[in-house]
Amino acid sequence: MISEIYDVIVVGAGHAGCEAAAAAANLGSKTLLVTMNMQTIGQMSCNPAMGGIAKGQIVREIDAMGGYSGIVADKSAIQFKMLNLSKGPAMWSPRTQNDRMMFAEEWRLALENTPNLDFFQDMVKQLIIENNKVAGVITSLGIEIKAKSVVLTNGTFLNGLIHVGDKQLGGGRMGEPRAFGITEQLVSLGFEAGRMKTGTPPRVDGRSLDYSKMEEQKGDENPQKFSYLDTPKLTKQLSCHIVYTNETVHDILREGFDRSPMFNGTIQSLGPRYCPSIEDKINRFAERNRHQLFVEPEGWKTVEIYVNGFSSSLPEDVQIKAMKHIPGFENVKVFRPGYAIEYDYFPPTQLNHTLETKLVENLYFAGQINGTTGYEEAAGQGLIAGINAHNKVHDKGEFILNRDEAYIGVLIDDLITKGTEEPYRMFTSRAEYRLLLRQDNADIRLTEKAYNLGLAKEERLRKVEEKIAKSDELETFLRETSLKPGIINPILETIESSPVDQAYRAAQILTRPNMTLERLEAIEAIKDVASTYENEVREQAEINIKYKGYIEKEKENVAKLNRLETIRIPEDFDYSKITSLSAEAKQKMGKVKPKTIAQAGRISGVSPADINVLLIYLGR
Repeated sequence: MISEIYDVIVVGAGHAGCEAAAAAANLGSKTLLVTMNMQTIGQMSCNPAMGGIAKGQIVREIDAMGGYSGIVADKSAIQFKMLNLSKGPAMWSPRTQNDRMMFAEEWRLALENTPNLDFFQDMVKQLIIENNKVAGVITSLGIEIKAKSVVLTNGTFLNGLIHVGDKQLGGGRMGEPRAFGITEQLVSLGFEAGRMKTGTPPRVDGRSLDYSKMEEQKGDENPQKFSYLDTPKLTKQLSCHIVYTNETVHDILREGFDRSPMFNGTIQSLGPRYCPSIEDKINRFAERNRHQLFVEPEGWKTVEIYVNGFSSSLPEDVQIKAMKHIPGFENVKVFRPGYAIEYDYFPPTQLNHTLETKLVENLYFAGQINGTTGYEEAAGQGLIAGINAHNKVHDKGEFILNRDEAYIGVLIDDLITKGTEEPYRMFTSRAEYRLLLRQDNADIRLTEKAYNLGLAKEERLRKVEEKIAKSDELETFLRETSLKPGIINPILETIESSPVDQAYRAAQILTRPNMTLERLEAIEAIKDVASTYENEVREQAEINIKYKGYIEKEKENVAKLNRLETIRIPEDFDYSKITSLSAEAKQKMGKVKPKTIAQAGRISGVSPADINVLLIYLGR
């Protein structure tokens, strides 16, 4: 039926699959996106939001690389918040609340307008493997589709099993069938597979809630956006609300524990540590008499509400009974109960940093199949897998982001070198160079790389170059402008900072705690110049001045570590022959097969002493 041989076939149209397909097609590969349901392309399976702590940085990195997630998020946003503004800029993280239906629609339209991209609706049940090299896929209809490379982004669909109390349903999402066949084939080829669990909360009718009993959470007064392109800015926003559980709610939930698949042994796989179910919360944190819930709208026009924080696999009658004792939920009407879902994943130590599998050439894994959780983590992996699948079949080099270059690089390096036994979620604390990997400078870090690949258009590069030039210009002005004590001291008094008795440069004053460029603009000479620059430029200049010493120190640390990145380990290196290595180091390094000394040092269980032994053995 399909005689064409594709450069890249992407299996699955979630966040990883969409970014993988877009990247490969935009780079010029003839690409096919195969999905079980064309109506759920880009579906937000869980909460209707993008970004958050560290995740927002990933979305900005994807956008800087020419990906679509930031653009789609901006076009479907109903609220924007910059999180962690009370902390330093390394911690600032953008987040949007999104219209779920609009988000999926924007993704589909973006993909349909992407050249070189075809679509096919069917379930892939088998890979075509020839001489340890992938050669295409076979669908449930028996259709063989040939390809030079395949990217698997199956999400929670591989042998997915849904749990609601003591009921089990086969499915990848509620109301959608699971996928089968691929796990069994990959295991027969020598791959190691495991099971993970995730969950989702009930969806309720917003018309049945009393918001007067909740705490309103409005968006930012001056909302920003994800994309560095000219996507629309929010002019109006919808509010979220905060409410809390109580002891009565907890007591009712406990009544159903004997019917909970989490506690009666039905579910044995691990769920996400940082997004536990409500029953897990009240079990693990028994000393707490309440837990915070976020009441989130699903879109501009729908009445459907997402009860963030109330993820549950308890029986539906227990969920509903307990919710009715949450303030404002006394008359709640439930659209669907929460549920847990178990699914197959493949420990990511079986991959190279390009996300190509070590066992089968030209086969790539991205997203939850690698043991991650979150739209953003999946999308970042999809982008890298799509780029590398294209590069491989066109005889181009590997594209790998290092830990000092992007959160995406931290994510993939963690997965490849450390593996994961529970759903992996990105945090700012996972990045040792987070002051370099800020959300505001993702375009400066990555756009030129994407342009050289052929993924980012010249328009993006010109915008970045203009931003750098203007921020340098403003920074120079602040470093050269001298301010007398009579002008400075009234401003210093407002922040309870020590007065000065001589003239100081504006940049010197800006480095003081609690001093901001906005406060300095009380001085007419500063305002006349600074106000002519866009907010992004002002922010960049201010951060560069205030954190210059810390940024330079972090760059020095990167340079030191990068020396170890240049010391390569032969692919066929036999660790078992080095008697001085610990048994754990031999086992772990033999399994992961790190390519450099730096990668070896990041493997869990490999000590600094092991690295020294390895360096001596390699003649270093």
